[in-house]
Amino acid sequence: MTITIKTLEEQEKMRKAGRLAANVLDMISDYIKPGISTDELDAICHKFITEEQKAIPAPLNYMGFPKSICTSLNHVVCHGIPGQRVLKTGDCLNIDITVIKDGFHGDTSRMFFVGKPSIKAKRLSDIAYKSMWLGIEQLADGKYLGDIGHAIQSFVEKNRFSVVREYCGHGIGSVFHEEPQVLHYGKPKTGVKLKAGMTLTIEPMVNAGKKEVKLLPDGWTVVTKDHSLSAQWEHTILITKDGFEVLTLGLDQR
Repeated sequence: MTITIKTLEEQEKMRKAGRLAANVLDMISDYIKPGISTDELDAICHKFITEEQKAIPAPLNYMGFPKSICTSLNHVVCHGIPGQRVLKTGDCLNIDITVIKDGFHGDTSRMFFVGKPSIKAKRLSDIAYKSMWLGIEQLADGKYLGDIGHAIQSFVEKNRFSVVREYCGHGIGSVFHEEPQVLHYGKPKTGVKLKAGMTLTIEPMVNAGKKEVKLLPDGWTVVTKDHSLSAQWEHTILITKDGFEVLTLGLDQR
């Protein structure tokens, strides 16, 4: 699959899809309280996306995924399947939203805390968030994918956490996952050269313990091998002639 350079019309469709994805996360934040199940969160998001936004939840039936959102709790790294698990005080939850509007995708995720988080959980989430932004700030016409990974890895490891290797960001557009793969580790000035018009996700998965992960028998849920906490943040970004434009900013991020 080749890397796609989005036309001005396609860029505008990406902006719309990105805004919608961010709006879902803004909406669902009020529901994240002790006693609600991840399945209920999924149902609320599904209804909002399909009925309010008149959009499509991209994960539903994607390669067999059974739900409309991903809910990754505590030591779950990514791709957690919503189910009967009820949120408890102290839980850390990543919600990953991708919507399709007018044929284009907007993809974003955030960390949420149920009640007051532990000091370690808050610090882990903060480091993951800052590492994402350090990666985003590397985006510019003429720079390299390796610049993104190096900025993220250096910062995370300096803070004595680890970066997951097996899962990464990706190109995105009319296709959910397209080239290039965006690794969250690497060396400067290596890999694909970035060009204006590219749209991609940056979504570092940061573990409190070791970087190793394992896939559960359901074929989707990825957890830390040492059962340590994991945190992730994600944005969809457009590379412009002048730098970058984040397409999935929420209300409190503008």
